[in-house]
Amino acid sequence: MPRFHCPTALSSSTVLELPAGAARHVQVLRLQPGDAITLFGGDTSGEFHATVTQMGRSSVQVRVGDFVPTQREPALRVHLAVGMPANERMDWLVEKAAELGVASIQPLTTERSVLRLSGERADKKVAHWQSVAVAACEQCGGNHVPLILPVKTLAQWVKYRGEAAGSAVPGLLLSLRANALALRTAAATFIEPSALAAPGTSASRLGVTFLSGPEGGLSQGEEDAALAAGFTPVTLGPRVLRAETAALAALAALLV
Repeated sequence: MPRFHCPTALSSSTVLELPAGAARHVQVLRLQPGDAITLFGGDTSGEFHATVTQMGRSSVQVRVGDFVPTQREPALRVHLAVGMPANERMDWLVEKAAELGVASIQPLTTERSVLRLSGERADKKVAHWQSVAVAACEQCGGNHVPLILPVKTLAQWVKYRGEAAGSAVPGLLLSLRANALALRTAAATFIEPSALAAPGTSASRLGVTFLSGPEGGLSQGEEDAALAAGFTPVTLGPRVLRAETAALAALAALLV
């Protein structure tokens, strides 16, 4: 059954017009009145059955049906901060990170970044990546769409994180330093046994921030700043991975 993201308040037995993005998707699929669909919004504990009731030139009306409790979210909330890889690799990273169940993505500009964004261009890219994340969640069955945050420099983000409530969330830094811990060893500090036994339960929704660099990695000065902000250096092993591969390998190790 086709799934569509509807970021509005959903309740059974109501009739509503789908937001523009979902409506376009319904029309592309050539669905007709009477066809069944699934809607999900801000409630990560489930989704709604719905039925298409009316098709307009640019609008789609649906009747919301029963709520179906469905828990597909990982036990561990991982917030990914990543030096943006160039070209289409960031699109691919966002798509796969959303499929894996990342909680949020913070795109960063670093000293070695090839992709550098600011102003209107950065805003457009963030909006594009948010739509990529929505499409990935529609496909994979996730009910939580990760938030793609505004582009920041690494220095701005470290400073902001230190001043915000999010600083209470432990941080892991992907690093080649000799004292870096194996990722799973470090992450075990933040994952309760109950989270491993019963993924998705509210009692086990712990959090961690994972910081990964762009092509060429973070500079020594940038790593020093992250370590001074409380990050723990971790490694994925002896192989040198591409920027987007490294971030996704870490997410898979933490979330799957």
